[in-house]
Amino acid sequence: MQSFRVNGYDMAYLDVGEGRPLVCVHGTLGDFRTWYPVLGPLSKNHRVIAISLRHFFPEHWDAVGDDYKMAQHVADTIAFIEQVEPGPVDLMGHSRGGHIAFRIAQARPDLLHKLVLAEPGGDLDASLPVPEGTPAHPPLAAKTIRSVEMIRAGDIEGALQNFYDGIEGDGAWRRVPAAAKQQLRDNTLTLLGQINEQRRPYTLGDAQAIKTPTLLIGGGATTGSLSVMWRVLAAHIAGSKTAVIDNAGHWMFEQAPLEFGEVVSRFLAE
Repeated sequence: MQSFRVNGYDMAYLDVGEGRPLVCVHGTLGDFRTWYPVLGPLSKNHRVIAISLRHFFPEHWDAVGDDYKMAQHVADTIAFIEQVEPGPVDLMGHSRGGHIAFRIAQARPDLLHKLVLAEPGGDLDASLPVPEGTPAHPPLAAKTIRSVEMIRAGDIEGALQNFYDGIEGDGAWRRVPAAAKQQLRDNTLTLLGQINEQRRPYTLGDAQAIKTPTLLIGGGATTGSLSVMWRVLAAHIAGSKTAVIDNAGHWMFEQAPLEFGEVVSRFLAE
């Protein structure tokens, strides 16, 4: 583990392999360990740099302060990438980290060579309607709020189960390996910050502003809004490519690491 000083904060990261840098941004409840399952496949041809965002493990945040904001995490990651040599870098984000990567591509395309978005999180505004006939999905924000209530009541395990099952389906939390569960537990209190993070919805103009060559990846078994959003974005990001990891859900790189690594590596090599 190493760290860069960014915006007054020591951002921890792992640095594995050689080649053009691939900076990886984790999602909600994650940290640099999120990418462990694919470090081997991806580092064969790339220098993989997996970061931990502000207030995530190895920090054990007490949820005090007002700097857990989407804009702060975007600014921190930009400041981090500016210190990575040589540039420009490839950038990959998952879920909430995909939202961060999207915003970086929107604001600082000069820093990026290619962009990979694995089921980016967030909401679509009215300018990005979902295809006709798409089932209505309850917003994930409601699950987050319920989990926050459970955390404040002292029910950490229940909060994590509520959040995870809300994405992967009822009973999914029971099937998560112990090490992966511990990683999520280590970052539980970050959910307290997330409910006030001021994340803006994606707009048509946002999607059309992305000029970096982009790959959007979805899990074939993902349900709910996360299964729809990346497809809508792909339809409006010029020249973007898509891939589906069959028999995998939202945490597709854990459930099918070889397939995920192959899809990403092939895109980055083009």
